[in-house]
Amino acid sequence: MKSGPTSLPDPTRETNDALNHACFCFRLDEAALASALDAELGSPALSDMVRQRCPYLFAAQPVFIGTPHLQRMAQVAQAVESVVALPTYREEALAAAPDIARSGATGTRSVFFGYDFHLNHERLSLIEINTNAGGAMLNAVLARAQRSACPGIGSLMPSLAAVADFEQRIVAMFRREWQLAGHARVLRSVAIVDTAPDEQYLYPEFLLFQHLFERNGLRAVIAAPESLEWREGKLWHGNLTIDLVYNRLTDFYLEQPASAALREAYRSRSVVLTPDPQAHALYADKRRLIILSDGAKLDALGVPQAMQDILLAHVSRTELVVEGDAQRLWDGRKQLFFKPVAGFGSRGSYRGDKLTKRVWSEILASDYVAQALAAPGERMVDGPTDPTPLKFDLRAYAYDGDVQWVAARLYQGQTTNFRTPGGGFAPVYSTATSACRSCDTTTPVHDGPSEYASYVFLLDDASRIHPLPHELYVALARGEATAAEFAGRGLRLVDWYVRLKDGAPDSIANETCRLIGFDAEGKIDQGAMLAHPKQSPVEMISQDIAWPTRDERERMEALLFGSHFR
Repeated sequence: MKSGPTSLPDPTRETNDALNHACFCFRLDEAALASALDAELGSPALSDMVRQRCPYLFAAQPVFIGTPHLQRMAQVAQAVESVVALPTYREEALAAAPDIARSGATGTRSVFFGYDFHLNHERLSLIEINTNAGGAMLNAVLARAQRSACPGIGSLMPSLAAVADFEQRIVAMFRREWQLAGHARVLRSVAIVDTAPDEQYLYPEFLLFQHLFERNGLRAVIAAPESLEWREGKLWHGNLTIDLVYNRLTDFYLEQPASAALREAYRSRSVVLTPDPQAHALYADKRRLIILSDGAKLDALGVPQAMQDILLAHVSRTELVVEGDAQRLWDGRKQLFFKPVAGFGSRGSYRGDKLTKRVWSEILASDYVAQALAAPGERMVDGPTDPTPLKFDLRAYAYDGDVQWVAARLYQGQTTNFRTPGGGFAPVYSTATSACRSCDTTTPVHDGPSEYASYVFLLDDASRIHPLPHELYVALARGEATAAEFAGRGLRLVDWYVRLKDGAPDSIANETCRLIGFDAEGKIDQGAMLAHPKQSPVEMISQDIAWPTRDERERMEALLFGSHFR
């Protein structure tokens, strides 16, 4: 018998629940946060802006969850991808979408999917998929601004090398989108586009993205859609030709007059738009959750049973609100959450137990879905006098089905709002257990057994492969070690995130590739413009030539699955 969300056994559940209610050893270091923000732009302007405009953007404390739930979140994202890849699913989804969702698409994967989950004790529920999820860069900065009062759990905090690696994956993702659209030349320019961008609550993140792009050799502008022009077969922002648009608009199908130039450029394939209208139709339209949570529909589409089991256990049961079911839905409203089909940012969403007759009549007259109520988790945070309970949800940032980062959002009220003292984006910590001296309990740490590991290779100009022990790579990234054999050279770095079985490499979960330079002493110099036999230094940095060839990848796999790393 098929059912809705079920519990996921987690031996660390009681530990994590206890930590979320009693551990205050970790807290946001506001001085470190201000320093991290200002370091991005080289001035105090960004931290001042965050303090003045969005004081509740970052939460006071982190959220603890078990490793099995992190793994299951990744499995849910991969299961969704497997369904979306089915021609029958795509045909049904796109038939109900505007024409633009069927035209202009270029084979891109779309950046920054946000898989939003509720986790209450052992019940993990996918409640929404977003195709322009915000917060990734803000969470990278946040990762640099945590501190712990307990030496026993200080190792939970991500290293600076891990944060730097995440940022490089972001840049590689946008360059990959450019390549997937069929472009042979290098990506040169990016426009970060949103309505009245400097008035958006997450405008500080736009500035972080702009700076990240620029320090990686890309021209980047922040623009409103009406400031763009489509002429001479190209998209322009002033005198700058735009190659790629990082789309933060909630005008998902480019229907507003302000989006006219972007719409024409997208239809004519004169620009790469990511995420694009087709991605929204396939993933983020709330009606897609109806299929993903219905066993009969999944059967009809031919979804393999293993994928069905994952989806039916973790996607909150969803159905379309229709007049014929009005009485049944009203009677059962206390166990339901109502969302507009094309909604975003929780706007127009209602808990059933808060509904009035007036709002209910408005819902019936509009396009809504009803979703089984999935309770959020709870995190106690330091209050002015006593600890205060806040709700939390989890956001898994994913690209092409692979989870890149997981963050939490703390809040009070029906939905996330970034208006709650002590609330906002929070880091997520997990894995095996170790003593938390201050809390008299246990907490996850990174140095215990793990079912995933990172394996790093350096590839030189002659296609020679140099396996790099991860400990050495981390020490190099931190500036704590040198590699004299690579002094003064530019190499390709390939980082494989690998699933383990019985402690040994089993399969490659994700691949990240980038160029890396070493200075004369053998220290990593990521800004170095080092000579390349066939291309100029600028081309070498700007173009994604880091990806290994088929022959190189086969030799790397032989090393990985052979005895070298055993």
